[in-house]
Amino acid sequence: QVQLVESGGGSVQAGGSLRLSCAASGYTYRSYCMGWFRQAPGKEREGVAVIDRDGRTSYADSVKGRFTISQDNAKNTVYLQMNSLKPEDTARYYCAAVRSCITYGGSWYISHHYAMDYWGKGTLVTVAS
Repeated sequence: QVQLVESGGGSVQAGGSLRLSCAASGYTYRSYCMGWFRQAPGKEREGVAVIDRDGRTSYADSVKGRFTISQDNAKNTVYLQMNSLKPEDTARYYCAAVRSCITYGGSWYISHHYAMDYWGKGTLVTVAS
């Protein structure tokens, strides 16, 4: 059974930084992609960043240059380093995985979150102005 467990959320002042972690277990798909998505109150879920098995990354325009997604394959963990945080980054952040992203490529999933196969329960990030 695939499990994704997020950690690292919290409250921070605008301009600050946080690092989210997602520990994955229960799957061994060779062509997977993993990503971070977020949902603010009253808004739809949106893609933030995606990384494939080979380390290729994609980002939403709103976070480019501020957020960095990375992975540690030995630990089955994906990270999201968030710098220069803004109040509009406030949301619940979810880790998600898809069994294979060969057909569409990782960047496609930024705007097609519903196509991800597995989801964590999320971690809350609050950025105060």
